[in-house]
Amino acid sequence: MSKKQMFSEGEIETLEDELIEEYLKTGKKSIRLLFKMYLRYWREFLLSAFFYLIKQAPVLFMPLVIAEIINAVEAYIVKGTDPMRTIISHIIFIGALLVINIPTNAIYVRLYSKATRRVEAGLRGAMVKKLQRLSIPFHIEMQSGRIQSKLMNDVANVHTLSTQLVTTLPAVLVNIITAIVVISTKSPIVLLFFLLCVPVNVALVRAFRKKINKATADLRKDTEKTAASLNDMEEMVQITRAHALENAEVKKMTSHLTSVANSGFSLDMIQAYFGSFLWVTIQLFQLGSLVFSSLLYINGYLKEIGDITLFQTYFNTLTWQVSSIIGMLPIITKGAESVSSIGEILQSNDIEANEGKEKIESLEGTLEFKDLSFSYDEEQMLIKDLSLKIEKGQTVALVGESGVGKTTLINLIIGFIHAKSGELLVDGKNIEDIDLTTYRKHISIVPQNSVMFAGSIRENITYGIENVTEEQIKNALEASRMYDFVMSLPKGLDSRLDEHAANLSGGQKQRLSIARAIIRNPSLIILDEATSALDNVSEREIQRAINSLTKDKTTIVVAHRLSTIRNADKIVVIKDGRCVEEGIYNELINKGGEFYKMHSASQS
Repeated sequence: MSKKQMFSEGEIETLEDELIEEYLKTGKKSIRLLFKMYLRYWREFLLSAFFYLIKQAPVLFMPLVIAEIINAVEAYIVKGTDPMRTIISHIIFIGALLVINIPTNAIYVRLYSKATRRVEAGLRGAMVKKLQRLSIPFHIEMQSGRIQSKLMNDVANVHTLSTQLVTTLPAVLVNIITAIVVISTKSPIVLLFFLLCVPVNVALVRAFRKKINKATADLRKDTEKTAASLNDMEEMVQITRAHALENAEVKKMTSHLTSVANSGFSLDMIQAYFGSFLWVTIQLFQLGSLVFSSLLYINGYLKEIGDITLFQTYFNTLTWQVSSIIGMLPIITKGAESVSSIGEILQSNDIEANEGKEKIESLEGTLEFKDLSFSYDEEQMLIKDLSLKIEKGQTVALVGESGVGKTTLINLIIGFIHAKSGELLVDGKNIEDIDLTTYRKHISIVPQNSVMFAGSIRENITYGIENVTEEQIKNALEASRMYDFVMSLPKGLDSRLDEHAANLSGGQKQRLSIARAIIRNPSLIILDEATSALDNVSEREIQRAINSLTKDKTTIVVAHRLSTIRNADKIVVIKDGRCVEEGIYNELINKGGEFYKMHSASQS
C-alpha cells in the first residue's frame, strides 16, 4: 500500500499540534509523555495485542504439546498403550497454529507500525513547526547541528523504544501469564520457586539503573556537540582549505569524536556488566529449576516425567521474559533521554507570539525609533537611546564601523529581536503590538551572504510565493541582470543549484537573491551589504536595478561602500550605539564630521 493511502498530511499536521500541546502540558516526565503520545492509538494497540496472542500461540502451547507427547511415550513404555493418536493429534494442532502465524503476524505488525510511524512523523513535524515559531536567538544558541541531532537521532530513539515496548511487552505479558497459569495448575510449590527470580532481577536493575542513566545522558550530549561541530566544519570547509587549517580542524573534530567514543565505551561496558550479571543469574535459576523439579519427581510430588520438561521449558520462558524486560533498561533509558531532549525544543517558550495581535494587510513603510535601546547581555548596551524616523518611500543608508549595531537595527526592524526599552513604530504602531508574520509579508531582504538551497533556479527565486507567472520571473531576472545568464543554461530556469549554490559565483548568487526580493513586490526593502560580492561593473548594473526596485518604496541600506549610497535620501551614521549624524551625501561630506572621516579613510 502506498504512503498516500496509509498516512495523510492533514492527519500528521493535527498530530503535530497535539504533540506540542502535550509536551507543554506534561513537563519533563518523559515516560508519561511517551504514554500520552500513544494513548490516542489504544484501539490499534489492543487489536495488535490480540493478533499477537494468536500468532504467538505455537510458542505458548509448544511446551504442553512436548510434555503430552513425552508422557504418551512413557505410557507406551510402562503400560504398552498406543501413543500414535496423541502424537498425531498434537502435531496437527501445533501445525495449524504455525500456519496461521504468517497472516496474523502481518496484521499485528501493520497495526502497531501505523501507530508508531504516525507518532514518529508527528514528532518530527511538531519539532519543525515549533522551530519555525522559535526566536532567532534560540536558533543561534541551540546550533543547527544539535537541532538536526534531536530531529533525526532522538526521534529515531523514541521510535526504537516504542517499537520495543510494542513488540516485547505483549510477548512478556502473554508468556508470563501462560507460564504462571500452567505451572500453578500443575504444582503451586514449583510456582513459588519460580517467583524467587523476580526480586533478584529487580535488585540487579536497581544496582545498574543510575549508572546506565548517567552514561546514556553523557553520550547523548557528546553526540549533539559533535553534530554541531560537524555542521560548522562543513560550513567552514572552504575557509579551512584556503588557510591550510585542515590539520587543526581534524584535531578539533578528533577531540569531539574521541569524547563520543569514550562516552559510548563507558555505556557499552556498563551494559556489558549488566548483561553478564543478568545472564549468569538466569542460568543459575534455570539449573536450580532443573534440580528442583527433578527432586520433586524423584520424591513423588510429580506424577509424570514430562512435567519436568514442561516446568523447565516454562521456567526458561518465564526467566527470559523477565530478562527481556530488564534487558530493555538501556533502550528505555535512551528513549526516555531522547523524549526529554526533544522537549528542549517542544517545551521552549522562547517563541514569537503573534496570537491576538493586529494583522498587517498593507504597509506604508514609515518607521520610527523612539529612545530605543538594545543589548544581547546585561553588561553592554549595543544600541543606546537611539531615535530616528524613516518616512514612507525614503531610501535610508545606515553606515558606521563594524560592530556598531547596524545589523542589530535591521534585526529589530524585521522583528527578529526586541528592544530592551524604547519603541519601534511601524506606520505609527508599536512593532510589539502587530502580527509579525503578516508584517513580514510586505518585506524583502537581500542579505550580505546570499542564502540559496539545493533546487532549481525557479524554486529559489519564487521561494514562498504561489501562482507566479513566467512574465514576473522574467522581469525579476532582467531587473537583477541575470536573465541572459539563466537562459544560457541548458535547462534555463529549471537548472539545478548545488548546495549553497556552489556552482554560481558570489555575484550571481547575490543577483538571484535580488531577483527573489524583486518578485515579492515589497513595501519595505532591506539591503544588507547587497552589492558586497559584486565587481565594479556588476555593481553599477545592480545599482541601477536596485534604484528601479526601490522607487517609491521604503528602503533600508547597510553599506560599507560609501559610493553606493550617493543617491540615498538620508544617510545615518551610527557610532557607539547612537545616531550621531543624519543628512544627504554631499551635506555630510561638507560638514566634515564622522561621515567625512569614514569617506576619507575609504579613499586612502
